Amino acid sequence: MTTLRRFAVGVRTFVRGHIKLDCAFTGLHGTLFEANMCETKKCVRPVNVVHWRAFCSQRPNREVEVNMRRLEAEDNGVVEVLMCRERARNSLGRVFVGQMRELVSFLHNDSAVRVVIFRSLVPGVFCAGADLKERAQMSNSEAEHFVHGLRSLMNEIAALPMPTVAAVDGFALGGGLELALACDLRTAARTAQMGLIETTRGLLPGAGGSQRLPRAVGFAVAKELIFTGRRVGGQQALELGMVNRAVAQNQSGDAAYREALNLAREILPQAPVAVRMAKEAMNRGIEVDITTGMVIEGMCYARVIPTRDRQEGMAAFIEKRRPRYTGE
Repeated sequence: MTTLRRFAVGVRTFVRGHIKLDCAFTGLHGTLFEANMCETKKCVRPVNVVHWRAFCSQRPNREVEVNMRRLEAEDNGVVEVLMCRERARNSLGRVFVGQMRELVSFLHNDSAVRVVIFRSLVPGVFCAGADLKERAQMSNSEAEHFVHGLRSLMNEIAALPMPTVAAVDGFALGGGLELALACDLRTAARTAQMGLIETTRGLLPGAGGSQRLPRAVGFAVAKELIFTGRRVGGQQALELGMVNRAVAQNQSGDAAYREALNLAREILPQAPVAVRMAKEAMNRGIEVDITTGMVIEGMCYARVIPTRDRQEGMAAFIEKRRPRYTGE
C-alpha cells in the first residue's frame, strides 16, 4: 500500500477490518494527514478505499472542510478531494480555501497520483461560491486580497500536473463554477445548476471565470452567461461545452461522481508521464501562437522519449499484450 512515507514522522500501523492504515504523516506547511475511515454514512466506501483526514497540526481541533481520499486496488492512482463544509454548502471561506490550498500543494508533488477527482460530500451542492457572510465582514482591501488568493488557488489547481476531474452533482455557482473550470475535465448530473452569477451581486468573476469560461464555451456564449448571471443545467452545460459528460442523477445523488470515476478509469491505464506531458503541451500551447505551440509540443515529446513507459508501450504493441506502465 502506497502511503506518504517520505513525510512520516511517527508511523503506527493497525488493521481495521480488511484495511491497513498508516497514521500520522506530516505534509507541507505543517499540515498533518491522519489516515482514518470516515464514520459518516456519506463517506462510506468499499474496503479498498483509504480515507485521509487533513487537519492543521497547529490547530488540531479545527473543523475539517476539505478532505482527501486515496483509492486502491483497481483504482490505485486516483485521489479524491472531498469538499465537506456542509453548514455553508462548501462556500469558499478562509478555512475551506486554506485547507484546499494545502491539499493542492501536496498533490502537486506526488508522482504516484494519476488522476484527481474534485467532488462534494454535501448533498445537492458542488460548491455554492463565495462565503458572503464572511466576505461582508472584510474591508475593501481585505476582500481584494482574499479574492487574489482565490485566483491563485484556482491557478494552482489548473497547474496540477496530472489530469483533474470536477464531479458536479449539484449547484456550482460563482467561485464554485470557477473551481470546476480550473479542472481539466468536468462531469455533471443533468439536475446540476451552474453559473457565474457575480454580476447579480454587483461583482464580476474574480477567480478565473472571466478567462476560463470563454475558453470553454466561446466568447459570445461566455459573455451572455456572465452579463446575465444565468444558470444552466447539466444537459445545457454539455451542449455548450462547459462539461464533458452529463448523466441522469441517481438515487444516491452522486451520478456525476460515478461518471467522473468512470472517466478516471479510462485514463488510469495510459502511460502516466505521457499523460502529464500531453497536459502540459496543451495547457502551455493554447496560450501562444501555433509555431510556438509546436516548439512546446516538441519539448514535451522529448521528455517522453527516454522513459521506460515508452519502451514498454512499444514492447506491448509488438508482443500484442496490454502495456504495464509504471510512470518511469
